[in-house]
Amino acid sequence: MEGKMKITNIRFIRVKGTWEYNAPLAEERLVRPIDIYPEFRAQGTFWPVSPNEKSPYKVQLLFLFIDCDEGLSGVYGPISNEDAQIISSYFKGILIGENPSAVERIWDKMYRHAIHGRKGQTMMAISKIDLALWDLKGKMLNAPVYELLGGPSRDKIRVYASMLGYSIEPELARERAKEVAELGYTATKWFFRHDPTEGAEGMRKNLELIQTIRDAVGPDVDIMFDAWSSWDVPYTKRMAELAKDYNPWWFEEPVMADMIPQYAEIRRSVSGIAIAGGEHEYTRWGIKALLDAEAVDILQPDPTWAGGLTEMTKICALASSCGIPVIPHHGAMASTHLIASQTITTCPIQEWLIQIGNRDNFFMKHKIQPVNGYIELPKCVGLGMDFDEDVIESKEEVKF
Repeated sequence: MEGKMKITNIRFIRVKGTWEYNAPLAEERLVRPIDIYPEFRAQGTFWPVSPNEKSPYKVQLLFLFIDCDEGLSGVYGPISNEDAQIISSYFKGILIGENPSAVERIWDKMYRHAIHGRKGQTMMAISKIDLALWDLKGKMLNAPVYELLGGPSRDKIRVYASMLGYSIEPELARERAKEVAELGYTATKWFFRHDPTEGAEGMRKNLELIQTIRDAVGPDVDIMFDAWSSWDVPYTKRMAELAKDYNPWWFEEPVMADMIPQYAEIRRSVSGIAIAGGEHEYTRWGIKALLDAEAVDILQPDPTWAGGLTEMTKICALASSCGIPVIPHHGAMASTHLIASQTITTCPIQEWLIQIGNRDNFFMKHKIQPVNGYIELPKCVGLGMDFDEDVIESKEEVKF
């Protein structure tokens, strides 16, 4: 490895600013598996801001910088404090001195080192490192990352409006759904709030949400619904029967991520509604287990969680060999570059979580801005992680 560029430092930069945002935020939350316990079901919304906060919002986000000896830095963010702690304590020693272009070698070393971290928070930290390295590679080669991955496969990406954080009270939900359709979105996803422990009344309210959204957007807009791992097999089957007249595209994560045989049972039993999953799965091996079990119609791994772009390209290859599309969970700019590098049959559409996406856009010079239901491919080099310095009020290096 002599004579090659080397990684010289790992840094974490926290940026702060004041975000003026007057659209709805944190009106409602999604159902969660832990809501079977009444004390948790009673909890209100808390994401992406506290409901007690009002615009303008004080925002602070953390970013990873990987520096090399030629003066360039790969950047990715926002990341969590947990990501930063793992990167600093567990992977920094592996990264220093490595050739930053050797993403496959670095990924393999991190994976082999993290024998107890093949899933969950450690793999999420690996993902952030990988994304920063791809940003650096794009800067070194003066190209957008999607070109380095084999793209572009199209000029713009169809995007769906993901409505986490918006009210599901019928009149407000109808109003919000009409608004996104009028903005040109041809697909929208909403989030259920009720689970099987709430009985017939909870099921009625879930069905009411489906009815409301279909009525609001008409027959030509795709509608999708997320149960966030909080249902069971009989409940999902019954909901599918009740919902079929409203023609939803998919039900997402109906059961817990480890219940792969139950996913497969649901997929075999339900007709007319796709079963989507894999958001909370990690690496090619986790995704292969879903494919081998014929458990899902749509895969949803997140490039910021499932292993970064180095791993997501392998996941897309596996999925395409089985004829299963990959529609990544959010992933923001990382998903944009992945999707732009894949064929339209492999990655047909991108999720845009409107509320968290707009918050995370705030400090970025190159923002994701859907227009008429599409995202134009970014022309910037790397992943487009440059800051909009005009909105940053303070910037500090943070040690972990």
